[in-house]
Amino acid sequence: MESKDYNLPDIITLEKFGGDWHTFIESVYEAFRQDFLLTRPIFRGIQLKLKRHPLYQDKAYTFYHMTHIGDVEEDREPDLRRCERIGWAKPVIETCDEWKLKIWPQIRNGKDRICIWLELNYEPDYVVILDIRRNGDIYVWTAFTINRNHEKRKKLKEYEEYVKKAKAAGGNPTAS
Repeated sequence: MESKDYNLPDIITLEKFGGDWHTFIESVYEAFRQDFLLTRPIFRGIQLKLKRHPLYQDKAYTFYHMTHIGDVEEDREPDLRRCERIGWAKPVIETCDEWKLKIWPQIRNGKDRICIWLELNYEPDYVVILDIRRNGDIYVWTAFTINRNHEKRKKLKEYEEYVKKAKAAGGNPTAS
């Protein structure tokens, strides 16, 4: 993998706020609000939607999927790495083709999703997941970091399987 300068926004660190969690999370939410509520990202010419409800602690539903971890909604825990990189999601979505990121469809829990993988050699990798609805709408669903080698191998396997199937079907996997 070659080293690229993706010109990503600076991460938002808890240290910048003297360890004050409340001020930190409000700053993270403000970045989310700017990128997803006041404006909406465009993915390949399509303006993305956002699941706002149910609100949790007066914040949009998707905010918690992008900044917290856990399978049970009420028990999701903050993920500092996700929070710090909230400003990366919109540029990853909007410049994924220009940056030649790995992009592939997947089905998770019966839902059609699109994975966008930003591979980095100086930070944890970053993945944005979009949700495709039956009516054709596309929603920002979640974003997360990949911190462990086995997680990278799993994502790489998913992507390579997609590329293999697309090529076998005579398609261009980078054009999906």
